[in-house]
Amino acid sequence: MRYAICNETFEGWEHDRICRFVAELGYTGLELAPFTLAPRITEVTAERRRELRRQAEAVGVQILGLHWLLAKTEGFHLTSPDATIRRRTAEYLAELARCAKDLGGELLVLGSPAQRRIPAGHSREQAIEFALDTLRQVLPALEETGVWLCLEPLAPPEADFILSAAEGVEILDALAHPLCALHLDVKAMAAESTPTPDVIRRYGHRMKHFHANDANRRGPGFGDTDFVPIFEALRDIGYKGWVSIEVFDYSPDPETIARQSIAYLRKCAAQAGVKG
Repeated sequence: MRYAICNETFEGWEHDRICRFVAELGYTGLELAPFTLAPRITEVTAERRRELRRQAEAVGVQILGLHWLLAKTEGFHLTSPDATIRRRTAEYLAELARCAKDLGGELLVLGSPAQRRIPAGHSREQAIEFALDTLRQVLPALEETGVWLCLEPLAPPEADFILSAAEGVEILDALAHPLCALHLDVKAMAAESTPTPDVIRRYGHRMKHFHANDANRRGPGFGDTDFVPIFEALRDIGYKGWVSIEVFDYSPDPETIARQSIAYLRKCAAQAGVKG
């Protein structure tokens, strides 16, 4: 099993320091939120992208990709009824794919619930058509870069669109593209009526990436979510991707979150008979 952690956990830390610290703990992957690099990804120069990649690789860490793709931006919306905004959003997602490749990554995780809400006065079905139009415009950039686009179901109240793995697969089926896949997040799956291990077993064959966190928004092991059955489900589907820690509550501190989360995951993985 390959473990990664999201860089926004380390608010205020320099990238080089993050890389060195997580490498010491045994992480081999780092997932980046674009807003930690610049207000817009287009402001991150080619030279800076090379430097970020070089600093990570120097300590044996791979930048695996980007998430929180549209967070803290303005003027972008996946499900906008305005074709101009959809085109602008697609162009930005395409640049994010190019940046991910420059950083040595292979995936984009499309969560960003505020930028994909169902527009006022429109139906869910209309929102699906708007989203499909936006995403189809991104496909050439995915093919150009080889970067995967992973749709992330998210739970209410933060989201009102793509709320379950089933809804994510519905959109993936309509896209029908080999570089579009499902992303599953433990906190989000906790809101589904089906137990999390069963969601993984049912939809895991469509999954490219996985976020580990507790239902309480903290790190794995900082709440009541039992990760042994989750690792058993990942084992049963033959998952070979990253298990990336993403938290929303940064207490008590980044060091404790990173250290205790990976220790807990390794313990649960061993109990489930998963190597790594």
